Amino acid sequence: MLSGAACGRVGGSVGEGEVCGGSEVMAGPRTGSVGTVTGMVEGLAGYEGHMDGVPEPRSRPGWDEYFMQVARVVAGRSTCLRRQVGAVIVRDKRILATGYNGAPTGLPHCLDIGCLRDQVGALSGERQELCRASHAEQNALVQAARYGIAVEGATLYSTTFPCSICAKMLVNAGIRRVVYGEEYADVLAREILELAGTEVVRIGIPGLRDEEHSPAPAQ
Repeated sequence: MLSGAACGRVGGSVGEGEVCGGSEVMAGPRTGSVGTVTGMVEGLAGYEGHMDGVPEPRSRPGWDEYFMQVARVVAGRSTCLRRQVGAVIVRDKRILATGYNGAPTGLPHCLDIGCLRDQVGALSGERQELCRASHAEQNALVQAARYGIAVEGATLYSTTFPCSICAKMLVNAGIRRVVYGEEYADVLAREILELAGTEVVRIGIPGLRDEEHSPAPAQ
């Protein structure tokens, strides 16, 4: 029922079929409420304000972009002073294990005692053994092994291209696909993955500046 006040009447209400202000009162759409034709138009116009709260259509990230974004979040846990890397192992669109570069469990972090590679002057892509930390890809594989999770046939997502040591481990673990975001100065690593028939895909990481894709200091 439409209130009499809305029709210029004081008190009471107007029933369906009655005339109010020169317009016949009729049932409102969907709700079954009543109102004038003019009132209905005005009411629909009023819905525009409600539409402001409806999210605009957006594009959802593809699976590669989605898991790469997860890897980037994982990288936030890194304790490396030179480069923060995150890795995610995925199979059948399910995350099996994650890892980030940092000191072994229970050992002091480089954040606390400094970078050994800086101390010995190690160059990017060289002498990876001169580092207190384990790489993100290694930690993801170790996590899977520790909890008995098979990774054969899986995809590894890493914010940075694997080094040659990680590449050999990935091949032996049965990783069939590597998706990465940032380049790494290790030519041998790429050769290893290519010879093993491992699919390698590079995708951009949202928020990563173009210059950050160029080879950076070693992990």
